[in-house]
Amino acid sequence: MRQNKQFRRRTVTVTATVTAMLAGLALSACSAGSTAGGSSGDSAALNVGLVAEPANLDFTKTTGAAIPQALLYNVYETLVKVDQSGKIQPALATSWNVSKDRKTYTFQLVKNAKFSNGAPFTAEDAKFSLDRVKSDWTITLKSRMDALDKVEAVSPTELKVTLKEPSNNWLYWMTTRVGAMFSRTGVSKLATEPVGTGPYVLKNWKRGDSITLARNEGYWTRKPQFASVTFKYFKDPTAMHNALLTGTLNMIGMMEPPDALDRFKNNPKYKITEGSTNAEVLLSFNNGSGPLRNPKARQAVRHAIDHKAMLDTCWAGHGKLIGSMVPPTDPWYEDIPNQFPYDRKKAEKLLAESGQAGKTLRLRVPTLPYANSCGTVLKSQLEQVGFKVKLDQLEFPAAWLTTVFKNADYDMSIIAHLEPRDIGTVFGDKTYYTRYDNPEFRALLKKADQGPQEEQIPTMRAAARLLAKDAAADTLFLQPNLMVAEKGLTGLPVNYVSESLDLTGVARS
Repeated sequence: MRQNKQFRRRTVTVTATVTAMLAGLALSACSAGSTAGGSSGDSAALNVGLVAEPANLDFTKTTGAAIPQALLYNVYETLVKVDQSGKIQPALATSWNVSKDRKTYTFQLVKNAKFSNGAPFTAEDAKFSLDRVKSDWTITLKSRMDALDKVEAVSPTELKVTLKEPSNNWLYWMTTRVGAMFSRTGVSKLATEPVGTGPYVLKNWKRGDSITLARNEGYWTRKPQFASVTFKYFKDPTAMHNALLTGTLNMIGMMEPPDALDRFKNNPKYKITEGSTNAEVLLSFNNGSGPLRNPKARQAVRHAIDHKAMLDTCWAGHGKLIGSMVPPTDPWYEDIPNQFPYDRKKAEKLLAESGQAGKTLRLRVPTLPYANSCGTVLKSQLEQVGFKVKLDQLEFPAAWLTTVFKNADYDMSIIAHLEPRDIGTVFGDKTYYTRYDNPEFRALLKKADQGPQEEQIPTMRAAARLLAKDAAADTLFLQPNLMVAEKGLTGLPVNYVSESLDLTGVARS
């Protein structure tokens, strides 16, 4: 996490009122038309266009970014959250302190929050939620709570968490889905009935079409302006753009493909914002089996890719070329030069030396606009240096998750990893779908997390450089957060730096 003065001290105390916290999230425009603790005078709906629909609503057992994109911060809240700059802020915890040995966190909790099922939120629910990550969650991200030793509800409004070892990452992970707070009486039907403390509740889910959230009229602090938010999912980007032009949508989150911006640039009814994201578009390799288990074959693939041409062709030049899987908003980002620059002759030589020439690479991509566009360009570039490539488009999320993510039945894939600070998740577990197995890399991750705070950044940079050197994957580019919205909407989340598309501060001026 970013190290400010409070976090550099051995004993840390963060105190802020919840109202101040909400005001500090770069979403101050939410005050338009509403008052603290009261209902907004504007009860209109907000309709948002998106591409990837969740397979279900339970992010404790289902991987992928689509569920927390819609539900985290909007329906489920965390003790702490990140603001638009990536800094940790209070949420359901008003303050916290850290012991001198960096192993014990004591949180002071809000007193008046309730779950949407009517149950009060207390420290017992926080303990239940954190313990449940280890006992009931099934997705790989549950490992972010491996550091937990003991969780105690000291009082209804005080929570004490003790870690096995110091962890520089743990508080940050509490801002993600693993820090979501659940009701002790509201987890029986998470796939269809989420129960949270957030400003919105689930109103309706039309599978294959949309998810609608309704304003939580019993919300414990300032309520959002809009009475409802509908996430409308489109398989056809053109249809989504037309829906905005005809007034069916009020905004599009992460415009795909970006060349469609031309339809809105000179129209005074709309505004375009471009911010940063955590969405590394990764050309993932199967490091555990098949042709790309061979390091020279992986290097040949990387030398065969003209990254600038790819970005210009498949994503209209929008985005940033980065040398490893670390976005500029991470504290340990550095501009790593491409260790495998575009060089067709070198790619041909390495392919011949690898012994994999003549073998067919199975490029299996999800049915998402960026993956389809970049997959076509990639296939062409690889074939120009002698690779044989079979491009398969797998329905997303179900088919891609089963074939690629779960079974690792692929040689290459293209997927945007939206989860924040996920370099360790994607490459630190040899059973993950990339099947990357490097003890030195895992040792660096452990050192960065458990070692002195001042060593975290240089150690993480060393891990990123090692990953790039190994050609464990190829980060094609970092997606920008391109949003198109009606001119009157304010408080839009310009930067997409968490797992959540946080719409709680969006208002109409």
